[in-house]
Amino acid sequence: MLFPKKVKHRKWQSARLSPAKLARPETRGITVAFGSFGLKAESSSRVSAAQIEAARRVMTRAAGKTAKVWIRIFPDRPVTQKAAEVPMGKGKGDPDRYVFEVRPGRVLFEVDGVTEAVARESLRKAGCKLPLKTRVVAR
Repeated sequence: MLFPKKVKHRKWQSARLSPAKLARPETRGITVAFGSFGLKAESSSRVSAAQIEAARRVMTRAAGKTAKVWIRIFPDRPVTQKAAEVPMGKGKGDPDRYVFEVRPGRVLFEVDGVTEAVARESLRKAGCKLPLKTRVVAR
């Protein structure tokens, strides 16, 4: 799974973003830059490292050996969680997982080296593993 090698701060403060700010379209990483086809986010969500890995696995299996796959997102935001049945108080929980905050318009994955039908099917399967609405785009 993806996670940073070293971080300056183990725990980040919670972002208090309004739904209007989360729905605001992305301005960076919105074009297909490396491959011929890409998976673009249509809604906003937090995507964990495990979800990125699950999508990558199903995409590489569906695309085959000749396909080249790019992951355009990296989970660098720590999310903390307190252990089960721990009383309230006593500080913030330990880092549990790393996530990437996706906003609409961001290209998540790219594929090249396969036919259009195979690329669209593999990207569609990868989109089913993610907690947001996606669509397949071509260069």
